[in-house]
Amino acid sequence: MSLRPAPLIACLALMPSLAACGDAPAVKPPLSQEAIAAVSDNPGAPTNQLAREVDDLFTLDGLGETRAVVVMHGGVIAAERYAPGYDKDTRFVSWSMAKTVTAVMIGMLVADGRLRLDESPPVPRWRRAGDPRGEITLRQLLQMRSGLRHTEAGDPPWDSSEVRMLFLDGRDDMADWAESQPLEFEPGREFEYSSATSVILADIAARALTDSDDPDIRRQVVDDYLRSRIFTPLAMDSMVAEYDANGTLIGGSLIHGNARDWARFGEFLRNKGSYRGSQLVPRKWVEFMTSPSPRSPQYGAQTWLNRPVETGDSSLFPDRGPPSLFAAIGHMGQYVLVAPEQKLTVVRLGHSDSEQRAKLLPELADVVALYPGK
Repeated sequence: MSLRPAPLIACLALMPSLAACGDAPAVKPPLSQEAIAAVSDNPGAPTNQLAREVDDLFTLDGLGETRAVVVMHGGVIAAERYAPGYDKDTRFVSWSMAKTVTAVMIGMLVADGRLRLDESPPVPRWRRAGDPRGEITLRQLLQMRSGLRHTEAGDPPWDSSEVRMLFLDGRDDMADWAESQPLEFEPGREFEYSSATSVILADIAARALTDSDDPDIRRQVVDDYLRSRIFTPLAMDSMVAEYDANGTLIGGSLIHGNARDWARFGEFLRNKGSYRGSQLVPRKWVEFMTSPSPRSPQYGAQTWLNRPVETGDSSLFPDRGPPSLFAAIGHMGQYVLVAPEQKLTVVRLGHSDSEQRAKLLPELADVVALYPGK
């Protein structure tokens, strides 16, 4: 009599989990009351599935630290959860999500007639006779193709333009430092992601609003504009913007707000600049922000797009999510994901390094996938 079946019999005896016999998926533990309570009564997706996906963002190993998640569907909160020590009133730093706010402000100034998209912006040193930087347009700055020598990531890190501008020789007058850099490429030719470019845009906004060089006046006029035109109309009452010593908005990285207010901002963009019947910025401007740059299919105007790239890794998940999805993305894993066809905004705030973000993105894609849209 053959004894060959014995290993299978022994394996079955060792159950309860099929995982003990090979590649069968491990059974996940039951959802906690906290996980279930995070989901609203009418979330627009299966309650337990949404609770599980949100729970995974907080509990799975290798994703870093998730501190806040807000899911909005059809303009209402579908799920909301916070890690211990954080709540709905906690202000979170934007990091580069601020760039998208800066782009909206620029769009309003264009709509006001104070700036022109395809003209050289009011940067005095660029307007000197013979300065080749005078050919840089506002459009090229918004699309990160100015041609200026801005290196976002340096080796060693303190050689990067971002670090030098924010913390070293450029910190007191960030716009002056960013605008003084020479051209590395012909304007418009190459895409180069750059926080320094967003600070230049913030300086341009200040110059469009006041002729004064007084730091306090520059700071006040920009802060008043942000509050009266964006934050107050959207009920984003928690928002606090930071400025350098020269009164320039640090428009590439330092705007603080709670998770709900970041979700409101995403919903505002999902509705193409409209909020409760008021068109705060032209629809065409939001369409411009969310259309691919001529030099990078995954970037619009200070906004990331869910589009594949020929070389390197995508910043989102184009293999899974809809191509109409776009995002404001910040350092260490800050995300405002907007999926217009799904009527969806997903906010994730926390702290994840580059390796952890690579594992985090599929989990965020799992949340989006619960809402098939049209």
